[in-house]
Amino acid sequence: MKIVINDCFGGFSLSDAGVLKYAEIKGIKLYSDKTDVFGSSFYTVPVEEYNRLHKEDEKNRNYALSNAVYFSPRSIDRDDPTLIQVVEQMGGLASGGFASLKVVEIPDGIEWEIDEYDGKETIHEKHRSWF
Repeated sequence: MKIVINDCFGGFSLSDAGVLKYAEIKGIKLYSDKTDVFGSSFYTVPVEEYNRLHKEDEKNRNYALSNAVYFSPRSIDRDDPTLIQVVEQMGGLASGGFASLKVVEIPDGIEWEIDEYDGKETIHEKHRSWF
């Protein structure tokens, strides 16, 4: 089984090009809004529609409408075959500004989880814990 992790301090993120490649392969139409130095924000509706929904959400103090159309690469399953394909095809160009994404292969049938320290991630086999 293959899993994508971030292999440096900083945190998991896809570059704008990585997000767009992922969406292209998946057949997802995305609209981008370059709003900050960390990259673009992506929506499944035009930016104007997202802004309208966000303003409505602010009035209601409930962000369900705008969250529903916001595309977050962090919500992609790390064993998603398309994510793996993007990272393998694009190499370092798939990584966001403070990331170094890599594909790690583990044995099939393992229950796994990702652990991170300051953004650097490792894969661990799940086990029981008590506190």
